[in-house]
Amino acid sequence: MTAELRTESDTLRFGRRIGGLLEPGDLVLLTGPLGAGKTVLAKGIAEGLGVEGRVSSPTFVIAREHRPSAGGRGIPLVHVDAYRLGDDFAQLDDLDLDTELVEAAVVIEWGEPGTRLSEDHLLVNLIRREDDSRLAEVTPSGSWEKRWSP
Repeated sequence: MTAELRTESDTLRFGRRIGGLLEPGDLVLLTGPLGAGKTVLAKGIAEGLGVEGRVSSPTFVIAREHRPSAGGRGIPLVHVDAYRLGDDFAQLDDLDLDTELVEAAVVIEWGEPGTRLSEDHLLVNLIRREDDSRLAEVTPSGSWEKRWSP
């Protein structure tokens, strides 16, 4: 499934849609080159969950946890940026994200190594086009194959 994301608002709206579907234990993997909109999509996902705190790329801290807000859905969000990990997937294991997958929703930017965490995940590949619009290619795996509908 693909989605046209012509503006930042479209990307946020698409993220809110994903966030509205998330349950504790869900894993969303975001891929795409620098500047493709992964962090903007993560912000929309956070809005859809209704979590506290400013969502920004956790590049230097690698992971941030956002608690549910009073008006939110009651599901915490763990936002990970795996960019600095490169091919050192052991560092991803050190984050103990499999424990987080019990009670929180986990969103991983540069998410390819995250596929080791769960066969059940939603992969969103963002492609930045020459006109600065984005194309989101969504690939559901495992339980997401039944939950995701275009």
